[in-house]
Amino acid sequence: MTVTLADVAARARVSPATVSRVLNGNYPVAASTRERVLRAVDDLDYVLNGPASSLAAATSDLVGILVNDIADPFFGIMAGAAQTQIGGPGDGSGRAGGEKLAVICNTGGSPERELTYLTLLQRQRAAAVVLTGGAVENPAHQAAMAAKLAKLADAGTRIVFCGRPPLPEGDALVAALAFDNRGGGRRLTEHLISLGHRRIGYVAGPPERTTTRHRLEGHREALRAAGLDAAPDGGAEAGGGAAGSGDQDRLTVHGPYDRRSGYEATLELLRRAPDVTAIVAANDTVALGACAAVRDQGMRIPQDISVAGFDDLPFSVDAVPALTTVRLPLFEAGARAGRLAMGKENPPPGGIATIAAELMIRGSTAAPRE
Repeated sequence: MTVTLADVAARARVSPATVSRVLNGNYPVAASTRERVLRAVDDLDYVLNGPASSLAAATSDLVGILVNDIADPFFGIMAGAAQTQIGGPGDGSGRAGGEKLAVICNTGGSPERELTYLTLLQRQRAAAVVLTGGAVENPAHQAAMAAKLAKLADAGTRIVFCGRPPLPEGDALVAALAFDNRGGGRRLTEHLISLGHRRIGYVAGPPERTTTRHRLEGHREALRAAGLDAAPDGGAEAGGGAAGSGDQDRLTVHGPYDRRSGYEATLELLRRAPDVTAIVAANDTVALGACAAVRDQGMRIPQDISVAGFDDLPFSVDAVPALTTVRLPLFEAGARAGRLAMGKENPPPGGIATIAAELMIRGSTAAPRE
């Protein structure tokens, strides 16, 4: 015999509406009443009809978390932290009272797949969507994203960006938690300059990503401030050291955010400029590849060349030598995004918060040899 919501209400000695409020988490209920309802749900092994519930309500129990690559710790840490706030209470009870089902959507970095997942989540009446990581800087894609997110928001879906700047146009967001990639990139290069480095190579990420642009801009801001944006012959590079010109363009190689890219790009940098004394990598995974390439060329880190990364992923402190990097509070940002998606936390003023980056100085960087 199928257990109904009315059966649960009778068992808990409350109205069916109160049971619905407890299970949907959309209305405050006294703690003692909530406990009584959940005990009745457990005793009767009642299962809420999700599709029917979502048809009756504006949204479902589903929350989508979009990531570029779940195998990348950068995304895995944020997605896992968000899920701690979206999923069950974690007390071992197995109860479901207002929690949501978090679904990880792995885009592989594809703009088309990103839009496809948003369409699928729209069809499922998702309660919220959390988009993580850098965005693609393509006007057509940005316009399509703004239109899609507006439709989701109009249907009652909460939209949260985590580690991602807001779109140039579009006000569908609940909040955007943006990392200070530019400031972190600047401080990292300032550290190398303070050690005495003057020829610094840069292994950048894909050029179309916001994260890539912001970190590279911070790097070049530090070079300009130190007067290191001039070409080797002493002439100022065109555009005052802006991206895409002069010697800094020669000292920058773009590629994917993976170890292989770091290895191959570092070999290319060493071919172009054998006199570089330091290499900055777009992230810690890329930095591992850079370290391997340096060692394969018979050089020591940091005695012959310094290497630095970005993100402070868990393995960075265990590298040999430990990696100088920029720490982003990935878990804290992911957890906050989860709370915002669930309506557990008020959005920041104006809907946008910039999350600070912290320089972590370790053994992979040192003063260049005389």
